[in-house]
Amino acid sequence: MKYWLVKSEPDCFSIDKLKRERTASWDGVRNYQARNFLMEMKKNDLVLFYHSNTKEIGIVGLAKVSKEFYPDHTAWDPKSEHPDPKSTPEKPRWFMPDIKFVKKYKRVLPLYEIKKDTLLGRMKIAQKGNRLSVTSVEKKEFDRIEKILST
Repeated sequence: MKYWLVKSEPDCFSIDKLKRERTASWDGVRNYQARNFLMEMKKNDLVLFYHSNTKEIGIVGLAKVSKEFYPDHTAWDPKSEHPDPKSTPEKPRWFMPDIKFVKKYKRVLPLYEIKKDTLLGRMKIAQKGNRLSVTSVEKKEFDRIEKILST
């Protein structure tokens, strides 16, 4: 099992929306490195859900991969928010997994708290200039986050 972190602006897609929908396609990723991470995700991998560009930036919930990657059809839909005319059903460039809601944490683990923790401060999300919407998480980092947020 691997561990991941996905970022979303809550105005676009929030942990509450995932809770309501129960399962959602993680579509619209248009960065090759992030896409490659999506393609590494396996069924039942755990996914930390992170809200960005909001009043309370940080980890807000937990999901799991319910379906491994498949072509992101929004790329060839010109009416979608993230079309890519070079991606076609015959030659898709972009992929997405499905994720399923597990839980919403009782509190947000804010970025400033992640950065000041000696272990968590090394996470990709805490690195200056990191703008990836999908990153891997070490098991020890995941375990620390779970411990912090379950107390």
